[in-house]
Amino acid sequence: MGAQWKQKWRELAADQKGKIVGKLTREIQVAARLGGADPDLNARLYAAIAAARKQSVTRDSIERAIAKGSGVGGEPVNYQTVIFEGFTPHRVPVMVECLTDNNNRTSSEVKVLFKAGSMGTPGSVAWMFEHCGLIEAQHKDKGLDIEVAALEAEADNVEPLELDEDEAAGHIGARFFCQTTSLDTVTKALKAAGWNVTTSELHYQPKDYPVISEAQREEVTNFLQNLDGHADVHRIYAALK
Repeated sequence: MGAQWKQKWRELAADQKGKIVGKLTREIQVAARLGGADPDLNARLYAAIAAARKQSVTRDSIERAIAKGSGVGGEPVNYQTVIFEGFTPHRVPVMVECLTDNNNRTSSEVKVLFKAGSMGTPGSVAWMFEHCGLIEAQHKDKGLDIEVAALEAEADNVEPLELDEDEAAGHIGARFFCQTTSLDTVTKALKAAGWNVTTSELHYQPKDYPVISEAQREEVTNFLQNLDGHADVHRIYAALK
């Protein structure tokens, strides 16, 4: 969900499955609340449903999340988005986006995670990232020029997206970047051009990446995984390639 550093362990580890499903259904709820219950008219909801299906979230769970988010399934959700800024071990800038119904609880718990082992530190790092729209998508035409596709969809930039082994056969992947205000428009243009959109979200793209060793990278990744394990942590953006 919007972080290049995530490893395959997160998708496969059985003890993380419940947390992953919780994060996915929460994203569906928020997307439905913000943009309505119709995924054909709500790009963020469309991508959230696609991500949930990829992780084998049941149809009933998806439908309940949509109903709850759109206010027709009982008490509506009231999640607040909170952003925490700081550094990982070895001074890698990181931004942590949380969805919470209790800001005080989440703030105190995330601060504890940052301080664990005196490895991470809070700090202002937003200026080290570009706030933009991000669309990750796949296309069946492997010969497609992604630069041309970006121009036609009026995206600002594009880069290749490495696909999983089972997805790569016969497909090409790309990450499209755009202005935050153009996210829905660019997403719909890509869908109309035959792209299968798997992610459509507001994003923080690092402007630069610190140079670190492989041993340091392992420490940074462990730190990020601990953060990601918190139930309220929704997305993590780190300046780590």
